[in-house]
Amino acid sequence: MPVLTGSSAYAMCEAFDWKYGLNEKLRDALRFYAIIAISTLIGLLINFLKIPPVTALFWTAVINGVLAPPLLVLIMLVSNNKKVMGKRVNGKLTNFLGWATAAVLFAAALGMFLTWGK
Repeated sequence: MPVLTGSSAYAMCEAFDWKYGLNEKLRDALRFYAIIAISTLIGLLINFLKIPPVTALFWTAVINGVLAPPLLVLIMLVSNNKKVMGKRVNGKLTNFLGWATAAVLFAAALGMFLTWGK
């Protein structure tokens, strides 16, 4: 089983609290096996469309770079919420590092867009 299809299936099933695992029968973990099958089909499609692997990696990195800043902001908001985290909210250093990282990521994404094609 390719690593990416399996890891994405495990991650999605854990996130949505679905039954998962290669030791489970198909009828018991249908969503898990469906994610593996769909991921494999997408990989085949990329191959048959002759999309160069380096191009696919480049665009994956661009997407990750654009999505990372807002996701980090959400993580910071949740990790500072006493209703969610209780006594385990972020400390001053963690907040400083987290918000500084988010600012740098936003600046990097903005810089990418401003200099695209130059």
